[in-house]
Amino acid sequence: MLAADLLSTNLTSPIVLSFALGLVASLLRSDLRFPDSVTSLLSTYLLFAIGLKGGRELAHSTPSDIVAPALAAVGLALVASVATYAVGRRVLRLGAPDAAALAAHYGSVSAVTFTAAESFATTAGTLAEGYFPALVALMEFPGIVLALLLVARSRASGSLAHSMREVVTGKSVVLLVGGIAVGLVTTDAGYDRVAPLFATLFPGVLCLFLIDLGTLAGQHLVRLRPSSARVAVYAIVAPVVLGALGVVVGLGVGLSVGGAGLLGAMAASASYIAAPAAVRVGLPGADLGTALLASLGITFPFNLVLGIPLYAEIAARLG
Repeated sequence: MLAADLLSTNLTSPIVLSFALGLVASLLRSDLRFPDSVTSLLSTYLLFAIGLKGGRELAHSTPSDIVAPALAAVGLALVASVATYAVGRRVLRLGAPDAAALAAHYGSVSAVTFTAAESFATTAGTLAEGYFPALVALMEFPGIVLALLLVARSRASGSLAHSMREVVTGKSVVLLVGGIAVGLVTTDAGYDRVAPLFATLFPGVLCLFLIDLGTLAGQHLVRLRPSSARVAVYAIVAPVVLGALGVVVGLGVGLSVGGAGLLGAMAASASYIAAPAAVRVGLPGADLGTALLASLGITFPFNLVLGIPLYAEIAARLG
């Protein structure tokens, strides 16, 4: 599939169009916004469904299939965290807490970006691996913990321990890991009974969630200030660099073209669920708004619209 075809396919997908609807509504100052309880329910459903699917795929995989991709995924998360912290301190001129907050977001992974990229690769027919949801769970927290460790010398150890516990026991990790555990243990017959809810309805629920994310991203974009210019540039450059690195690493560990593109999208993504919760606890003095502006307001829509087909094209050319 040509690059133009990849981009056209992505831009006309319900996932991207749903996000665009929410974004435009927010920029037009519409009152379209889901109640917090609805947003929480939708995110709970999506995270558990992703984990459940990954658990079923893991049940049909051998350890040798996933060891190298798992190590690659964790390594990419740690590299993203260290690189973002270094750039934040030396180039963006952020204080240590603010740089660590940004590193925590880019060192983790966006489950929604993953889902959009997986759907894209599946539609293109290039994805051969089904265990990627397990990699999402593995990439969720190492980069966050490392970002907190980078500023641990200036913080009390109790605060660091508390924030690490907050990450590991937080909603997103518990739902992803718990879903994987349920998927591993249950039988095919048991999964088939709940598949209509957690598999068939998944794309529709994702569209609703992306409408809500679009409105939230629009709120962060209107707060963009000239002083945020360096961070905004990083929010576009970082996913391209990290995404390309993820593709190369994915091909290096033997992933399919679709799998390498998907790993690239995961490496390029930034968390806006697990990371903010951990930063609030571990770095209470950090500027969370800047990190969310970069991760949710800029990197997320960039990946959703342009990044996903870009990483797929890189994988196709290198593969």
